[in-house]
Amino acid sequence: MRRGERGGGRGQPLPYRYRSDDIDIDRTLDVLAEHPRPDDTEIIVRERVRSRRAVVLVADVSGSMRGEKARIAAAAIAALSADLTGAGSDDQLALVAFWSDAALVKSFGTPLPVTRMLDRLLCIPARGLTNVSFGLEVARAELARSPLRKRSIVLLSDVVHNAGADPRGVAARCEELHVVLESDGEHDAVLAADLARLGHGRLASVTGHRDVAPALNRLLSH
Repeated sequence: MRRGERGGGRGQPLPYRYRSDDIDIDRTLDVLAEHPRPDDTEIIVRERVRSRRAVVLVADVSGSMRGEKARIAAAAIAALSADLTGAGSDDQLALVAFWSDAALVKSFGTPLPVTRMLDRLLCIPARGLTNVSFGLEVARAELARSPLRKRSIVLLSDVVHNAGADPRGVAARCEELHVVLESDGEHDAVLAADLARLGHGRLASVTGHRDVAPALNRLLSH
């Protein structure tokens, strides 16, 4: 995923820097009135200024974290980490794991390489039950710590919820909840769609780890 494809932001008038062709005619004419032969950088264009973003990835580790399920989780962590925590980035990334319980694997304030995040995730002694609601509650608590205005939760799960309270109630209290539905095996597409809708977010389905990065790019590009 390339930086700049995400975060939406608003178009702002900026001097031309050889990477935009959306010329702000009115402002450029104002410049031309004072400088009939302007330099390139006096031409005013509109560029998309990316908003800083805080994201909590909520990963389902119920059952067995092996094979393709582990690769899907690794792909999600790697893609978000590359996009949000690269050199010079002011974005924030946190990681929550959930099963019948939930755990904050990485907080916003803790720098942690991708390999260490994945190691911590795979070391959790997961159980068979899936408490989506608890995972989302832990994510909301961590997200509330961020000072950034653009804040999102990304739920990575088959959403086969079978423990705890109905997660729809938590989803309705989320600022922005996107759902990446693991649909290669048993899954609950109806609940996944409800969570994304109630959480003011979007839904994407993946069947393997190669689908993850494009799915995240679509979900977080607005």
